[in-house]
Amino acid sequence: MNFQTRIKWLWLPFFIVLTMLLAACGGAETVVTQTINTLSNETDVETAVLAEEDPVAEAVVETVEETAVEPTTTPLTQPANDPLADLFAQEQAYVSVYEQVNPAVVNINTGGGQGSGFLFDNNGHIVTNNHVVEGSSNVTVTFDDGNQLPARIVGTDPASDLAVLQVDASQINITPVRLADSDALRVGQIVIAIGSPFGLQSSMTTGIVSALDRLFPGAVGPNGTSFQIPDIIQTDAAINPGNSGGPLLNLRGEVIGVNTAIESPVRGSSGIGYAVPANIVSNIVPQIIANGRVETPWLGISGNALTEDTAVQLGLPATQKGVLVSETISGGAAATAGLRGGNSPDVIVGIDDTVVTEIDDLLGYLVQHTVVGQTVTLQILRDGQLQTATLTLLARPASG
Repeated sequence: MNFQTRIKWLWLPFFIVLTMLLAACGGAETVVTQTINTLSNETDVETAVLAEEDPVAEAVVETVEETAVEPTTTPLTQPANDPLADLFAQEQAYVSVYEQVNPAVVNINTGGGQGSGFLFDNNGHIVTNNHVVEGSSNVTVTFDDGNQLPARIVGTDPASDLAVLQVDASQINITPVRLADSDALRVGQIVIAIGSPFGLQSSMTTGIVSALDRLFPGAVGPNGTSFQIPDIIQTDAAINPGNSGGPLLNLRGEVIGVNTAIESPVRGSSGIGYAVPANIVSNIVPQIIANGRVETPWLGISGNALTEDTAVQLGLPATQKGVLVSETISGGAAATAGLRGGNSPDVIVGIDDTVVTEIDDLLGYLVQHTVVGQTVTLQILRDGQLQTATLTLLARPASG
C-alpha cells in the first residue's frame, strides 16, 4: 500500500464521525425551532399535550394553574395598586349607608305639602322641620316599604325649625337613626342626604360639608326682633323642595343634621343647602317629646362681633375677639345681671368654659348646652379689664 492510499484510509473514519455529528446537530436545531414556534402560536394546545404525556410538565402546569386561580395576595377583581380601589370602597360605603338608613326615612304628606323626616326612637317619634308641618292637622307618613301611617304632631319649635311627629310604634319594625356629634364636623367631610325631593321618595344625594357655623334666620319675636339659628351646616349635596326634614348623614350612617333650606335663584338646588346640626336636635327634640314645646334660653342682648376699629376705640388690642354688647333688653337676664351696652359696652369673651369670638359661639352654646333657668357665667371685658358676670337664663319671648 503506497503512501497516498494509506492517507485515504486514515481520513475515512474521521469523515464518518464528522458526518454523524453534523447530522445530530441539524436534528437538534430542527426540534428547538419547532418547539419555540409551537409555544408562540399554539400555547394552549401544546400545554395540554405536555400535561398528558410528561408527568414533570404536568406538575408544572398544575402549579401555574393554581397560581392563576388562587392568588396569594390580591383578588383578580381588585389587583394590587388598583387606582380604582379607593373609589370602589367609597361606592360601597354609599351603598351601605343607604341600605342602613333609608328604611328609617319617611315621606311626610300634610295634604297641602310634603317633606321628609326620620325615625328618632323606638316609640315612633319622627323628626322633621317645623315649616313642613306648621299649621297642619292631617299628617301622613310613608316608609320606604310602602307602610303608610297617620301621624300626630307632638310639638314644634319655630326657633330651631324642628318638629316631632309620632306614629303607632307597634306598626313598624325599623331601627331608628343615630345622632352624631356635630361639633366634631370638619369642612370637606363627605355627607349624604336622603329624602323625597319633589316627592321622589328614598332619593339619595352626596356632597361635602362646604362650611360650618352659618347663621340662619329663625323665629321672629313679638316686637319684630329676628332670631337666628346658630351653627348651621352648609353643604353642596343636592337638596331640593321635599328634602326638608330629612337627614344629612356621615359615612357611618349617623345623622349630622336636618336638611332645612337651600339658597338658590331657582326652585331647586344650586349647590348651597343648609342643615340644622345634630347637637341642636339632641337638645331640642327631647324637650318637644317631654313638653310639646321648647323654651329657648335667652340672654336678652343685641350684639355683634367686635371689629378691629371698635376694639381700638375701647382701648383693647386690635386683635381682640368677642361679642360687643350693643344693647341689653329691659327685663332680660343680661340687664338684670348688670351688663352694659350703649356708649360703654361690655365685650363678652366667654361663657362658662367656652371661648366666645363671635355671636355664633354664644348662640350655639345657649341652644345646644343650656336650658331655661340654668345659671351661666359670662367672661366679659369692661373698661379693658376681664371680669365675670353670673346670670340666670330666661325664656326667649314667644314668637309672633
